[in-house]
Amino acid sequence: MSGFFGCISKTDCVVDVFYGTDYHSHLGTKRAGVAYYCEKKGFQRAIHSLENGYFRNKFEDDIAGFVGNSGIGVISDAEAQPIVLTSHLGRFAIATVGRINNLDELEKYFISQRRTFSETSQGGINPTELVGMIISEGDSFTEGICRVFDKIKGSCSIMLLTEEGIFAARDKLGRTPMIIGTKEGAYSVAFETCSFSNLGYEIDKYIGPGEIIRLTADGYEQLKQPLDKMQICSFLWVYYGYPPSFYENINVDECRYRCGAALAKYDNEEIDFATGIPDSGIGHAIGYSNERCIPHMRPYSKYTPTWPRSFMPQNQQMRELVAKMKLIPNPALIKNKRGVFLDDSIVRGTQLSDNVKDLFAAGIKEAHIRIACPPLTFPCEFLNFSQSRSNLDLATHKAVYQLTGKTDVDMRDYSDTKNGNYAAMVEQMRKNLGVTSLKFQKTSDLVEAIGLPKEKLCTHCFDGSGYL
Repeated sequence: MSGFFGCISKTDCVVDVFYGTDYHSHLGTKRAGVAYYCEKKGFQRAIHSLENGYFRNKFEDDIAGFVGNSGIGVISDAEAQPIVLTSHLGRFAIATVGRINNLDELEKYFISQRRTFSETSQGGINPTELVGMIISEGDSFTEGICRVFDKIKGSCSIMLLTEEGIFAARDKLGRTPMIIGTKEGAYSVAFETCSFSNLGYEIDKYIGPGEIIRLTADGYEQLKQPLDKMQICSFLWVYYGYPPSFYENINVDECRYRCGAALAKYDNEEIDFATGIPDSGIGHAIGYSNERCIPHMRPYSKYTPTWPRSFMPQNQQMRELVAKMKLIPNPALIKNKRGVFLDDSIVRGTQLSDNVKDLFAAGIKEAHIRIACPPLTFPCEFLNFSQSRSNLDLATHKAVYQLTGKTDVDMRDYSDTKNGNYAAMVEQMRKNLGVTSLKFQKTSDLVEAIGLPKEKLCTHCFDGSGYL
């Protein structure tokens, strides 16, 4: 995943873009960038790696020299961006969020047109530069963005910084959110609404799927109406989103409370406490605890002053070490107790398995695991969530392989909770994790907890559905 923030103001907006972008740091781990525009200095840009540090530390020195009443910033999980391009439309900076599945096909198209790529990303072309090149084929920025929506397979939300203002275009199926905020003399657009409040912005508009908006310091105008179909990623509420944020006017943490409550309704295990695996599991655990009237406790404390996010180091061995070191069990709350542990999802299961070993080493009597979403039986095709070098890295696929000895199994047979194959897969996962019991959320309950119709949510990871 990645996230971005843009602002245009009647006064200097450098600080707003800096802090607004920083509030998206939980969405990306590799690179970040900012770009500003003012008439006197033109476009100014900085990009830094986040693999050995944090956004604020990396960009504090840069922003001291920037000026501008418009700017964009992005936290990226892959490529370096924003990219600054010069075309017949004028000079512009571009940042994107999404995934392009036909990248090789589009690269070959431009090479056949004798076009040149100057940016690189993980040994290949930079997807954001590619999107900028497609836009530059149009007769206007609006037409160029529409060409992107027509040509790419996957998902792509776009933010353009131009001399005419900021263009905000949400993915044509709305898989990722874009929201406009406003305060006196300024407008912003962001992925996360939690970036608004401390900067003085209030939510003004949720941009629709495929909708294109141009923002200026005086307001904004709709350049393309939203499309009817929407399939916003359900993981935004389960895992990715920050608790105070809203998507489609639905708050993240309130949704997590409902997810936890739904899990509790089907549970009759005798337990002494409920808790969440930090951080995203906490909201789910509170909902569970409230529903069952069971104490919510903190048998694990997360030590954050010096340990980075567990998925930041590129070496798997180091990631596992960081994941282990940052969570400290409290034996006083664990020993001889029966606990239920809420988590957002199980992808590979490595970190959860290590946590369980620590729990039993600290003397827990029973460890019951409850997961706020259904099992991840299909790799994400749209936003890189649950992506691995091999499907067997996924805990579900590993369990099915252990049961069948096959790698070419139709995982739809293991996604139906009424199917005996589903129960066998979950039981094998329980054994692999070494937990007392393991239960997952039903898709129907997740949909109800979010509060949108099933057809407006992307649940591909759970059931293989969704528009490709």
